Amino acid sequence: MKEDKEKIISFLSGFFRTDTLKEDDDIFNLGLVNSLFAMQLVLFIETEFGIAIGDEDLEIENFNTVNALVKLIERKRASHIFNSAL
Repeated sequence: MKEDKEKIISFLSGFFRTDTLKEDDDIFNLGLVNSLFAMQLVLFIETEFGIAIGDEDLEIENFNTVNALVKLIERKRASHIFNSAL
């Protein structure tokens, strides 16, 4: 989980200052995200963490904070493991 947070923060730092960003800061409400960046964020999460983001996952609550992103990644990984076991 810590490694996942570090990867996300590293990615975000390429677009805006993350030294003041807290893990629960809402990057959308802070005005740091536009629609193009939101698409880049989804692509980064899929590529970096090897998960598929489905339409059902495209809720702002899944992407608005570092902690929300980590929870989404963990949920998708657990779902993948569960489905693979079936």
